[in-house]
Amino acid sequence: MTKFSPILATVAAAMLASAPAHAVLQEGATAPDLTATGALAGQQFSFNLQTELRKGPVVLYFFPKAFTPGCNMEANAFAEHIDDFKRAGAQVFGMSGDNLDQLKEFSVKECAGKFPVATATAATIRAFDVAFAMNGQRNENMTGRTSYVIAPGGRIVMVHSDLNFNEHVEKTLAAVRALRNS
Repeated sequence: MTKFSPILATVAAAMLASAPAHAVLQEGATAPDLTATGALAGQQFSFNLQTELRKGPVVLYFFPKAFTPGCNMEANAFAEHIDDFKRAGAQVFGMSGDNLDQLKEFSVKECAGKFPVATATAATIRAFDVAFAMNGQRNENMTGRTSYVIAPGGRIVMVHSDLNFNEHVEKTLAAVRALRNS
């Protein structure tokens, strides 16, 4: 039997702890039921995923915390490309563990009133498996950065889970366009 050195075991544990979390919901899975309260241009609204899917595909993107640099830039990028998503027949909804008052302000300042953001409860975070994870610890009240593209029938057609916001808009828009063309 081979024995690992304590140093090698420590290095392996550190690598696993710092590895990015991946969403359990995979392409082909059915999106869980979702009803949430959120804000659009500072005004409160109610969101039901199954109702919205009757209108066409939905981009459901989870972000860690309103008014943090990466989340601000991601919201700005979605707002900048919202007309592209609409032309492709999709709606965009942001979700985070932030409270409604924070999201009302965020929907105006960072989303430019162009798309809604909603509060992700601990149950929603578990259902979509998007709990923020760092150093092997999961926070069930805060979301990681995961984007789902969900087809009208409720099937997940694209998943992108990466704390770096840079590719979320590009990848979700490409998936929506591919869905439209299929």
